[in-house]
Amino acid sequence: MVNDHNIVWENCLKTIRGNISPQSFKTWFEPIKPIRLENEALTIQVPNKIFYEWLEEHYVGLLKSTIRQEIGQKAKLEYQIPIGKTQETNISARKPTHNTSNTAFVAADHIKNPFVIPGIKKVKIDPQLNPDYVFDSLIEGDCNKLARSAGMAAARQPGGTAFNPLVVYGSVGLGKTHLAQAIGNEIVKNFENKNVLYVVADKFTNQIIQAIKNNAIDELINFYQMVDVLIVDDIQFLANKQKTQEIFFHIFNQLHQSGRQIVLTSDKPPKDLEGMEERLISRFKWGLSADLQMPDFETRVAILDAKAQQMGVEIPYPVLEYLAFNVKNNIRELEGVVKSLIFSASIHKRHIDKELAKEVISNHVSTVHKEITIEFIQQMVSDQLNVPLDNMKGKTRMRSAVLARQLSMFLAKNHTAKSLKTIGETLGGRDHSTVIYSCKAVQDLMDTDPGFRKTVEELDKKISINATVSA
Repeated sequence: MVNDHNIVWENCLKTIRGNISPQSFKTWFEPIKPIRLENEALTIQVPNKIFYEWLEEHYVGLLKSTIRQEIGQKAKLEYQIPIGKTQETNISARKPTHNTSNTAFVAADHIKNPFVIPGIKKVKIDPQLNPDYVFDSLIEGDCNKLARSAGMAAARQPGGTAFNPLVVYGSVGLGKTHLAQAIGNEIVKNFENKNVLYVVADKFTNQIIQAIKNNAIDELINFYQMVDVLIVDDIQFLANKQKTQEIFFHIFNQLHQSGRQIVLTSDKPPKDLEGMEERLISRFKWGLSADLQMPDFETRVAILDAKAQQMGVEIPYPVLEYLAFNVKNNIRELEGVVKSLIFSASIHKRHIDKELAKEVISNHVSTVHKEITIEFIQQMVSDQLNVPLDNMKGKTRMRSAVLARQLSMFLAKNHTAKSLKTIGETLGGRDHSTVIYSCKAVQDLMDTDPGFRKTVEELDKKISINATVSA
């Protein structure tokens, strides 16, 4: 039997390297130092308690067979953890404690064989989630399709997809918190053994400050190491907080390397985050960054309808249309308007109609949008292209009239909620297939003719400006 601890450990590493991934080997075994070999007991020094706990939980079987192969069947493994610059402590296998401290390990002068002692009992963590934020109440549209789909995939297989970390970003009120917590709630529902934790970045910073005050940073880090799914909301608030970023970097690395799921939200994509360490930004880019955009008209109608139904109220479709036309900033504002509309109808004992909707909107949004009509668009196109309305609506095949007719259909489709059939009927009784062809023709011309594209963009802007008045 070889008695040199360096040679024994080097031989062990050769075997271990062949049984785990290169990344795991680099993370968990390269930092280990062999200290001594006495009485068939190999002592190794690990950087901290987290290393010790991780090795015990995930690699004890591999260590057991490898060391016995080198030393013999009575081989023992002892851990040594440095404390400060000069002190060292020997750690026995982890055992549950029954005192009031947060300690999850037991220190001992003499090491016991960790191969035969069970691991620490897992502590259940309060996920801090709002049970109302679920996927069923998160309406899908083009504005959030990618982020929602990635979130559902991560929830079905936490830590087991390419979406780790999953970074969801977008402006205020677009549903970042709803989506992030929906992921957490889905995991809690389907994986009883997984610890999920939702925390806002500001709260995380406050935890760091308190831990520094109480000299309890290690305990805080150990707590976060017990999390299987970490959801951090508004990560941009860690900007310019060096110590907080340093600790979060450590936690992020440990969780990610151990296959835990990380979900982050931000008001900007990772590349645009300011005041953030580059090493953190680079890690945020490891997984998927998915944006949430402003919901389109159809999605806004669906959101309004779903919110009303949640509150047990049926809102007439024309009212939903009116609200969707006039409230475009974000989902939070949409929900606020629905709640106010229903509350006003209840208090004043009125029917929910457009008149009541107008009154409510005037108190909620700084601008009110006129309902854009097909006739309004046709007049704008007629003025811009200098083509009489009669020619646009008639059967003439003059190029100028055909182009104006097609452009009117294109803009009507983009700016109104009218059906293709209705749009075609207002332009000389054309059918919906003609409208589809016309819209494609306009798009193709825009793609090939910069001058025509500029004309369309100017018209689009004029329609939007003329449709908006101060509330």
